[in-house]
Amino acid sequence: MSESLHHATVTLEQFYDAPPERVFSEFADPAARANWSAPSNDALVYDKAEFREGGRDVFRCGPANDLRFRGETTYHVVIPNTCVISTETLSEGGKRLGVALNTLSFQGDRHGTTLKITIQVISFAGPGMIESYKSGNQSALNGLARHLSGGS
Repeated sequence: MSESLHHATVTLEQFYDAPPERVFSEFADPAARANWSAPSNDALVYDKAEFREGGRDVFRCGPANDLRFRGETTYHVVIPNTCVISTETLSEGGKRLGVALNTLSFQGDRHGTTLKITIQVISFAGPGMIESYKSGNQSALNGLARHLSGGS
């Protein structure tokens, strides 16, 4: 490994004018998730999707004409409408770029749902990978907001 490890904890939070069941269902459905979660001009394709405890997703992402990044997500805890805890590895051309522990917490009240995402990430590819995790997840949260409001 030629690069030293870089690590960070990223916390993002967003409110949605929708009940927890609706917000959670968007994560549970890989086709829906692929639709709203990729940043603009990028694409996300699931080659395997098993959204359940012990399940595993395998995906490719990147610019729409160059899906060069490969990811694997393993779901450790899935409590419907409440919490999802998963680990994710991201690689490019067989080279490991990052590993993350992801926690999604869905908190509902009579007005809607607050989704809090905590990402504990280790980058093997420099500090830019940390920023990519942060910006990519923020973009996904924004995409979900547009989708839930009928804008996507």
